[in-house]
Amino acid sequence: MTLRYLSLAKIELDQSYEFYESQKPKLGARFLREVRQGIKRIENQPTAWTPISKRLRRCLLNKFPFGIIYQIRENEILIIAIAHLHRKPNYWKSRT
Repeated sequence: MTLRYLSLAKIELDQSYEFYESQKPKLGARFLREVRQGIKRIENQPTAWTPISKRLRRCLLNKFPFGIIYQIRENEILIIAIAHLHRKPNYWKSRT
């Protein structure tokens, strides 16, 4: 199964990295490691994470207030959003 990011999800990832890095050196790198670990968990067990609609699931990060919103398709996992959990709920719904 391949992994693909929506362009807006990549932008969110980059912006969040830059924000954390500006707050404290290496904090952005820690954030990226957490996201990568979440992606690996999704790839290893795509159906294990919380369904949030008929087609979407969310994998929570352990150390940052973010969730990886994704959709399982026939031959791919599509990353819809790297969503901050304390901001505009469901802002990413129009992407699906």
